[in-house]
Amino acid sequence: MKVLPFTITAPYGQTLKVLDEVQPYFYPHLHRHGEVQITWIKEGEGTLIAGNNIHAFRSGEIYILGANMPHLFKSEPSYFEENSTKQIHATTIFFNTAGNMASLCSLPEMKLINSFLCKVQNGAKIPSKTVEAISNRMNGILHTAGIQQFIELLRLLKEMSSIQNLKPLTVSASPRIINDNESIKVGHIYNYIIQNFNKPLTLDDVAEQAFMCPHAFCRYFKKHSQDTLVGFLNKIRVNEACKMLLNGSFDKVSEIAYSCGFNSITHFNRVFKAVTGLSPLMYIGQYEN
Repeated sequence: MKVLPFTITAPYGQTLKVLDEVQPYFYPHLHRHGEVQITWIKEGEGTLIAGNNIHAFRSGEIYILGANMPHLFKSEPSYFEENSTKQIHATTIFFNTAGNMASLCSLPEMKLINSFLCKVQNGAKIPSKTVEAISNRMNGILHTAGIQQFIELLRLLKEMSSIQNLKPLTVSASPRIINDNESIKVGHIYNYIIQNFNKPLTLDDVAEQAFMCPHAFCRYFKKHSQDTLVGFLNKIRVNEACKMLLNGSFDKVSEIAYSCGFNSITHFNRVFKAVTGLSPLMYIGQYEN
C-alpha cells in the first residue's frame, strides 16, 4: 500500500467537491492530498490511520483531516470477504484553502475560520454532541449547488470553529514532509502490520518487508512513525480489542486478547492500560456510562 499523493479536482465552475458514496468498502490505500477533507461516516466501521496515529471509527462519526495529512479509512476485514453484503456510506467535502480559496481566506473576516483550520491541521474528530448540527450543515452542502453551496460551506466552517477542546488525531506532522518514495515504503510497512496484527509478528518479519536488517529497520521505523515497532503494533492490537469489547462479539476478555495477537491475558491487560489508561473492564464501564 502506497501513500498516494493526488489532487481532488472540483467540478468545473465550483470551489469545492462533495461526494456521497455507497461502496462495498472505503478507498483501501493510504493517501494524502492538498485539500482539507471533512468526512461523515453514515455507515461503516473500521480503523482510521491519521498521520502517525490509529483510531477506531464507526457509523455516525464526523472527521476533519488537514491538508496533506496521510490518512486511510480502512474498513473491517469482514467487508472484504467473498460474498459480503456489507457496504459503506459516507459524505465527504473537499476544499483547498491554498488553491482557489486562497484569496477568500486572506480576508480579515475569515480570521476565525482560518484559526480553526490551523488548529485542525492534524485532524480532529467532531464531538458526538455536535454531530447532529454538523451533519445538518453537511446535508445542506450536499443538496445545494452554486453560490448557495459555497455559502453553506462557510456556515459549516463557522459552526465547526465554535467547537471547543478538539483533540488532534495525530500529534506529529512529520509524515507530510517525507518524499514519495519514503511514503511508499512506510505505507507498505503499515499495511503489512495492519493485515497481520493478530499473528505473532517479529521484528525480523516486518524488517524483511522493508528489505532492511532489523537494526537499521528499528531506526527507520522510529524516524518515520515517531514510535517503536512494538509500540505501533500494540496500538493496532488494542484498537482492535476496543472495538471487540464494545460490540460484544466475545464472551471473555481472554478470547479478545488472544484473537488480537497477545500471548497472555496478563500481557494484554498491561498493554491495554498503558495505551488507553484504563483496564478492559473499566473501558467497557466508561463506554456504557
